[in-house]
Amino acid sequence: MPAKYDEATKAKAVRLVVEHRDDYDSEWAAITAVASRLGMTAETLRKWIRQAAIDTGAIEGVSTESAKVIREQKRKIAELEQTIEILKAATTFFARESDLRHR
Repeated sequence: MPAKYDEATKAKAVRLVVEHRDDYDSEWAAITAVASRLGMTAETLRKWIRQAAIDTGAIEGVSTESAKVIREQKRKIAELEQTIEILKAATTFFARESDLRHR
């Protein structure tokens, strides 16, 4: 299971890379340096940087807030579909129970 980092740590890591990007030969070099200092993988930090760029509108993609809403809606849909299945089963059961031909 991946380690969970708090939002402050994420923001600090992204800020450090953005502020010191020009001090390195490439963005990847800055990412690996900051990631090693903060004890995370470079790929994790790279993803945070890309997501921060999406959230600020610098590049296109699904924002963090939109992704959260989508996850919530999918969970609600799954819950409603489960409720529908339970109600269908209950309806079938009670319809059979009230049918005089089956007594």
